[in-house]
Amino acid sequence: MSSAEQVLLTGGSVIDGTGARPRSDTAVLFEQDRILAVGPGAIAEAAADARIIDVSGCTVMPGLIDSHCHITFGEPASNDELFFHRPQSTSMLLAAFNVQKLLLAGVTGFLDADCIFDLGPALREAIEAGIVEGPRMAAGLNALLTAAGGTAGRLIPDTGQLGYAHVMGDRDEMIRTTRQQIKFGADWIKIHVTGSLPNSSGELTVWSLDELRAVTDTAHALGTPTIAHCRSAESTRLAALAGVDLILHASFLDEHALDAVVAAGAAIAPTFTFLANLIDHGHLVGSATSQVDLFRGEIDATAAMLRTAFDAGVPILCGSESGFALTPYGHWHARELELLVDTMGLTPLEAISCATRNGAIALRRPLDSIGVVAVGAAADLLVVEGDPSIDVAVLGDRRRFRHVFSRGRDVDLARPWPERRPLPGEKVGQWAMRPLTRDLVDP
Repeated sequence: MSSAEQVLLTGGSVIDGTGARPRSDTAVLFEQDRILAVGPGAIAEAAADARIIDVSGCTVMPGLIDSHCHITFGEPASNDELFFHRPQSTSMLLAAFNVQKLLLAGVTGFLDADCIFDLGPALREAIEAGIVEGPRMAAGLNALLTAAGGTAGRLIPDTGQLGYAHVMGDRDEMIRTTRQQIKFGADWIKIHVTGSLPNSSGELTVWSLDELRAVTDTAHALGTPTIAHCRSAESTRLAALAGVDLILHASFLDEHALDAVVAAGAAIAPTFTFLANLIDHGHLVGSATSQVDLFRGEIDATAAMLRTAFDAGVPILCGSESGFALTPYGHWHARELELLVDTMGLTPLEAISCATRNGAIALRRPLDSIGVVAVGAAADLLVVEGDPSIDVAVLGDRRRFRHVFSRGRDVDLARPWPERRPLPGEKVGQWAMRPLTRDLVDP
């Protein structure tokens, strides 16, 4: 369609993303990247040459916003692949290839808070320039770590940069790197507050409050929010006290941490999807079963307090952590809604609001300017067969999608799903899965 063409959707139900009940037989009129009218009056306001699409039997709702995605990672099966099998040039090509899958999955906006090789802002700008097809994107650069590392353990170097990590040596380096990242286009500054250490179970806090404040104060002074990976109650509490704006995971949240989050006005993106995929489906792809009980316990221990946080007014965002072999692009972006319903007891409409309206926080847009079906809002819309207000699982089935509008433009859903062959050296080559002992051959 031409860039100035009006589009009128008629006959469908509308879920507006605010948590309000669906409205039946409601029209939606938009032009370019702006919704012009919603409701019966939309038909009267439409231009004589408007493109009219009958969406009877379908639901019109905001496109999904994935607030925790790793678009540059390329779906590694291990940290070894992520850190040592991703050349910079091919990583950008892979990211450009994979990002189109998000649109086909109904995702019209996403946050990529940390990336390998600092590729994020360049990909964001390529999308905005029309060079690469993809959703709206907010981007960070490398995650900031201390020498104690993150989830990759000893693969993280003591200094410098590797993969998605930039290891900080002291407070001065934290301040300098934060300023540099903002200079080079970071929308968010990502901090890896917890890490896996060899003599401890779970993740430990590896930043001090003073160190966290060095980053958050510097970023905020330059108009940039901060986001933190926190998989313990203490790390969540410290992140909130330091002024972190968006907390990922908030695992094992307790009352002290919750009080700090509420007082700070921080948001939380639980990101249960990666854990749940390993628990429920990991056996299908050879995942280590030793983590099943650990991850199930993490969800169980966190969900109830997250419900308390939700009831206290803490904004909850939906993130899939897509980018790993357990969460490939285009497949699991909507599962977090199901998990918010099943584990936290949210209603489908509340979960949809977490995945749409609240996603404006991740995109650094004012609330109700995006992620909602309302006059003046961005024209990012999903038309799905069925009623997500009854069953959010329909949003995980691409076969039900009738239209995805990104910036007011109709995404081609009829195209074949993007497929490719592995790149040379992309996967870890193993000689064996276990030692070939003499006793194994001749017991």
